[in-house]
Amino acid sequence: MTPETKTTIVETYAQHEKDTGSPEVQVAVLTTRIQELTEHLRTHKKDHSSRRGLLKMVGRRASLLKYLSNRDRGRYQTVIGRLGLRK
Repeated sequence: MTPETKTTIVETYAQHEKDTGSPEVQVAVLTTRIQELTEHLRTHKKDHSSRRGLLKMVGRRASLLKYLSNRDRGRYQTVIGRLGLRK
């Protein structure tokens, strides 16, 4: 992920001007990284160390989404809708 891409994601999902660490921003950044790594693993099927990293990222994203779901259901619904996660 390039710094420009990350900056765009942070600006898109930030709650306020200097927000870089809210759950929404973290989930969006992780989702982008997961998508990129998934594409990498489609071509490099035997890259097991990257696969492990992918699983750790998926787990971290799930934890953040669970936190957000428990704290503020409306924000959770907004994030999963914007990112196209879950149905």
